[in-house]
Amino acid sequence: MQALLGIDIGTSGCKALLIGTNGAVIAADTATYPLSQPRPGWTEQDPELWIEGARKAVAGALAKAPGVEILCVGLSGQMHGLTPLDADHRVLRPAILWNDQRNGAECAALTEAAGGLEGLLAATNNRMLVGYTGGKILWMRNHEPELFARMALMLNPKDYLRLRLTGEVASEVSDASGTGFFDVRRRQWAAGLIETAGIDPALLPPVFESQEITGRISAKGAALFGLPEGVPVAGGGGDSVIQTIGSGVIAPGELQTTIGTAGILAAALDVPQDNPDGKLQVFCNVAADKWHCMGVSLNAGGAMGWYRDTLCADAPPFEQLVAEAAESPAGARGLLFLPYLNGERCPHPDPSARGAFIGLTARHRRADLTRALMEGVVHAFADMHALMRPMGIDGRIVKASGGGARSALWRQIQADMFDCDVVTTEGAAEGAAFGAALVAGLAVGVWPDAATAARCCRDLTRESPDPAAAHVHARAHEIYCSLYPALSDSFAALGDAIFDQ
Repeated sequence: MQALLGIDIGTSGCKALLIGTNGAVIAADTATYPLSQPRPGWTEQDPELWIEGARKAVAGALAKAPGVEILCVGLSGQMHGLTPLDADHRVLRPAILWNDQRNGAECAALTEAAGGLEGLLAATNNRMLVGYTGGKILWMRNHEPELFARMALMLNPKDYLRLRLTGEVASEVSDASGTGFFDVRRRQWAAGLIETAGIDPALLPPVFESQEITGRISAKGAALFGLPEGVPVAGGGGDSVIQTIGSGVIAPGELQTTIGTAGILAAALDVPQDNPDGKLQVFCNVAADKWHCMGVSLNAGGAMGWYRDTLCADAPPFEQLVAEAAESPAGARGLLFLPYLNGERCPHPDPSARGAFIGLTARHRRADLTRALMEGVVHAFADMHALMRPMGIDGRIVKASGGGARSALWRQIQADMFDCDVVTTEGAAEGAAFGAALVAGLAVGVWPDAATAARCCRDLTRESPDPAAAHVHARAHEIYCSLYPALSDSFAALGDAIFDQ
């Protein structure tokens, strides 16, 4: 049996997925690993955990499909992570991850040097957001100069896996878009901005289109991962981008929501539209003739995990919490949740933002808190969509993905708040690994184009809006939108060093 292998280096684990040439899932396996938070606002990970996770996940998937012939490998991974390597490709320090908040000063200084936000958007069509790889490089230069002096190469997480699989140094346009140093309009490094930043261009890898072959499994890679030597490896894509094709989102009018650790609202674009104020992210799509528009909330499923582990004494299964939340009505009896537990990115690019329950009364029970949290994640999506509408992204249908898409209640809340049908598609529950496998198929001609590959994503479930609930959510959203402006100064004050004990 011929198959395509997708490997996704996630924040909490690695997933390996085998699909057939008809797009059907053959086998999958996941290996988990921890992350480190050595200081408030810092998140790091040992890249060797990714390699060991990939080894275990690939072995697990192959064990479930003996005799399968792998045609191509596609890669995906958490975006923005800085993996600094020396001249011998040895890791210099733990990778600084996408949700790390340490480089605000560096991002501000670079924005000023680029001519302010207007100059930066002219160069890249994106802000240099805290969390982007570019700010991390500058942070290393400012705070770890000895390590920075030894750095010869920067790779994002999936591209470090590519190096270990193939021995080749490469990235692709979607992950490069998330560095903050990439001209997404021209699909190439923003040479002028890199010069302004004082960064040696040699630190940045060559960039290919996502569907291009970027190497083949080397002898070392074959021995390490148990894969046949010589199998081609496609460019792949950053997880937030490649998940759109994995949900079948490729045409105008389609929206994708992803509730994983973070929350993502995304759509495909036929042209690289201007990004007013840079509050959204406009990246290169994994399809070579398309672009990708998204908003990212740093806290979605991760907020639910924090809530269960911190506020629920018995740490019940998520399924139990969601079942309880279904007993609470739309609007959670007048309770709102701001999901800014690790700062925020969109629509408020503010590392000082904080989470909050607003409207608590003595009558509220755990079911109401859980429902308010779930609704807060979707309110954040609705905030993002308000920024997308002027770009012509109307959202006639929402395709839900990520772990949160398994919850019928979370899907129904989205249908009610967006006032349109919400569907899940075959393969989307597998996350970015499914998109990586589809891109692998494009690389070796299994499908002629991205639109054809996207048709492998057949509908599985569908929720339609409830008009009464939609009315409640519309009123609640008006109140929700007023809260961040009212509280932002307080959030900043609470970040004062006097409280950091």
